[in-house]
Amino acid sequence: MKNLLIKHRQIFLFIIAGGLSALIEIASFKVFSIQLTRWFGWEKGIWGVHYPLSNIASTSLGIISNYFFSIWFVFSRGKHSKRREFTYFIFISVISTLMSFVLFQVFYIHIFYGNVLDLGLMAFSGEILSKFFAIGTVAVLNYFVKKKFVFNH
Repeated sequence: MKNLLIKHRQIFLFIIAGGLSALIEIASFKVFSIQLTRWFGWEKGIWGVHYPLSNIASTSLGIISNYFFSIWFVFSRGKHSKRREFTYFIFISVISTLMSFVLFQVFYIHIFYGNVLDLGLMAFSGEILSKFFAIGTVAVLNYFVKKKFVFNH
């Protein structure tokens, strides 16, 4: 197991950094989805889109935290300047955000709407399950794209 972790250190660190970013994104989504629906009744669903502001705000926090975790722990600086690297990172993250947003809608409407995963000590609502699966799906793609285009040498 130790040899596997050493051999795939970067992937392991990417998973940890992504996991921390995902926790930030999911926790902030939970807070936003509760608070914003108090102020904006349409936040639960407008034109068939569920929790749009909560998704945008929480995903933005997840992206920013992931950038810093990535440059601190996962990737070494690539051939780009810091400004260009950050611009590429944000550009790819915006595309990823759109993908995550669409996947959230698909998972929520078609799979998890009205469902709760009760694990005894903790229960996960359909919104949280949808967010979790959307993040996981996009994270796999992000690793390869960011490694090749943002932090390449």
